[in-house]
Amino acid sequence: MGKTVLIVDDDPTQRRILQAVIEKSGFSTLQASDGDGALDIALSPDGKKIDLMLLDLVMPGRDGMDTLKELSAKRPELPVIVLTGKGSIDAVVAAMQAGARDFLVKPASRERIVVSLRNALELKTLVGEVTRLKKSSAGELTFDDLIGNASSMRSVVAMGERGAKANIPILITGESGVGKEVVARAIQGTSERIGRPFITVNCGAIPENLVESILFGHEKGSFTGANTKHLGKFQEANTGTLFLDEVGELPLAMQVKLLRVLQEGEVDPIGSKRPIKVDVRIISATNRDLAEAVKAGEFREDLYYRLNVFPIEIPALRDRREDISALLEHFIKRVNAQERRSVRGVDAAALDMLKNFDWPGNVRQLENTVFRAVILSDGHTLQPQDFPQISGMAPAIPVQEVAGLQKEVPGKATNLGEEESNKLKFLDRSGHLRSLEDIERDLIQFAIENYSGHMSEVARRLGIGRSTLYRKVREHELDTDVKQVAQK
Repeated sequence: MGKTVLIVDDDPTQRRILQAVIEKSGFSTLQASDGDGALDIALSPDGKKIDLMLLDLVMPGRDGMDTLKELSAKRPELPVIVLTGKGSIDAVVAAMQAGARDFLVKPASRERIVVSLRNALELKTLVGEVTRLKKSSAGELTFDDLIGNASSMRSVVAMGERGAKANIPILITGESGVGKEVVARAIQGTSERIGRPFITVNCGAIPENLVESILFGHEKGSFTGANTKHLGKFQEANTGTLFLDEVGELPLAMQVKLLRVLQEGEVDPIGSKRPIKVDVRIISATNRDLAEAVKAGEFREDLYYRLNVFPIEIPALRDRREDISALLEHFIKRVNAQERRSVRGVDAAALDMLKNFDWPGNVRQLENTVFRAVILSDGHTLQPQDFPQISGMAPAIPVQEVAGLQKEVPGKATNLGEEESNKLKFLDRSGHLRSLEDIERDLIQFAIENYSGHMSEVARRLGIGRSTLYRKVREHELDTDVKQVAQK
């Protein structure tokens, strides 16, 4: 997952010096001796592999300023650091105005070069993540934004791009956590409805007595507590896309109403005197086998055939292990940007371990695992012990003396007994009891990860109802099917 730096300088000695410094710091390098050669490399199909350019301003032929201006117009996302032999303020200002991220006055020290490279790459990561989030919220995410290039995912992309061109219902199937909503958003962003509303409904998270009101809306005074008019998700999604996640969880009575909307293109809000026309693209998703649900009488056959016009199946992460490296890099970048961390990658042994893990929770489990590992890590590279749930190795987290118990200190091993270890789960770093809310949140998150996001099993093991579980998930803002987008 090393970054590639393109060194552009007409002086071969200077290129060799820069190459030695940069490669010794863990980066890969490419070289060009002039501006034309640099543009040929950066604008070629393989140019996407270049993460940063180090560009000399003074060169024969096409100089650095002309190269920078053309590159900024055609590849504005590529960070450029300019090199100058003169400490000219005017030259630096002109370069920064043309799009350079930083400048180095030759000869620059090794430390100055490395710091400049890393700062530019971190800024690129942050800008890229912000851009991706903006595209997602604006309904403009496309298949080019999906992470990974496994052969099984290429077929998903090909099917998704074809389905996006027609205004037909699409059913996305796959295990929990594979990224069904991300694919749905990419379909919207590739279709004629790009930029239109994208409304998500988790059908399994809505209390049964509120399903009709939430989906189809209600008029003021139509029932007790209806103090205002409510449009419903179908009207919110008008001219855009409605994503029905876990559609197999819809009650049978609501399945009849959904079928009518698909057939007639209109909804009947509760208490309304007349139906309302809606123009909505329906994309559904489920981790259930709906054909088996039809046989069991749990899902209407006519609705199944209405939704299953264009099926797309997303493979489990264990069936596309070649995407794990790219996903790891993406999630590390995201956590670095969100939490202001500086993790640069994964140790070879840890990477091998992660690639050989089966990931029952799929991409969502990988994302949560990386988030925890980055927070646990004290170094710049993630080690096997940063993934304790997979490696079985305890993370080396320094802990201070709390409530008279012997705890881990830097450089010393711990020998906590089982009783003492159990006590620590309920104490904060100051030795005081943690709040009941914090303990409940951690318990629910642990149960969700332990049972791979299967909410029915989680609710059963915790001894609470599913509606109560979903309410607590929302209250604690936990990262589960209820909230997700990803990746998926």
